[in-house]
Amino acid sequence: MRFRIGYGYDVHRLVADRECWIGGVKIIHDKGLLGHSDADVLIHAICDALLGAANMRDIGYHFPDNNPEFHNIDSKVLLKKTVDLIATKGYQVGNIDATVCAERPKLKPYIPTMQAVLAEVMDIDPEDISIKATTEERLGFTGREEGISASAVALIVRQIIN
Repeated sequence: MRFRIGYGYDVHRLVADRECWIGGVKIIHDKGLLGHSDADVLIHAICDALLGAANMRDIGYHFPDNNPEFHNIDSKVLLKKTVDLIATKGYQVGNIDATVCAERPKLKPYIPTMQAVLAEVMDIDPEDISIKATTEERLGFTGREEGISASAVALIVRQIIN
């Protein structure tokens, strides 16, 4: 077996009149994340981690924000396409460890649903997805509730057949 590790990071601004999607789950909040797609900051960080692990550049390279095909796209579709992309090099997802940084909304109640949704998209066990939520103690842009950030580490695995 061959293992590779990748890291991903993403950030989106919080704005009025947008839905808030994080980890493939619609979050009840008075603001949503601004972006070309649905701006799911967690999924975007996971995509970058997977692509980085496979040495396949980043999410913007594969799904550019100037391409109308990806305007308002559900980020779960991008995640599925990312899993398919790494499979072209013989890799599959081993596990994901991710952190979302937001002052509000509080994400703890949503995490089990996020794990289930992401596991289904990536065709892995929910136990292979760790999602943590934290704040920045009212510091920085996330502390001022101007945006939300997420980071992720991904392990991918390739079977080596001799």
